[in-house]
Formats: sequence, C-alpha cells, structure tokens
Amino acid sequence: MNDIIWKYRINDHLDRLTLKEYRAAIKIIPKVLDVSVNTFHNYRRIKIRDKQDIPYEKVKMLENLFEVKTGELDNFRLQGTSLRQLMKRGNY
Repeated sequence: MNDIIWKYRINDHLDRLTLKEYRAAIKIIPKVLDVSVNTFHNYRRIKIRDKQDIPYEKVKMLENLFEVKTGELDNFRLQGTSLRQLMKRGNY
C-alpha cells in the first residue's frame, strides 16, 4: 500500500491516461510548463508535508492541461484566519 500523500494530484491525473497518452504527456508537460523533465518529476514527488511548492503559474497551467477547476490539483487545504477576524481580536 502506498502511504505517501502527494501535495498535488499530478500522478492521479497521469495514472488515468493510457500508456500511450502517459508517454506523450511526460514529454509534452515539461515543454508546456517551460521546465526541465527533472523539475516536472520533482513537482510530481512533492509530499504533503514538504515546504516545497510548485509556482502558482505552473499550478494554473497544470490545472488547464488536466482540465480541472482551480484548486482541484491541490491535495491540501490551507487553513487560516481572515483579516477581519484578526482585526476584531486586535492581533496587529
């Protein structure tokens, strides 16, 4: 069983492709993102707890390539407090 939780669902989308599509995708995606093949593979291997991130522009490009909505490539949700809540608490 694979216990690794990836930060982004890139591998999930690639796994849905046929072998022929997968091989083509591995060549096409780095070119579209304008990154090296190695960088693209590094993006695929970012774990949920890693501080490393994919640049926002590249995430948006991947969402377009995989035809998913904004935020659907992420395998996490950021938690935080709104500015309004912080101002009410006097935390500034």
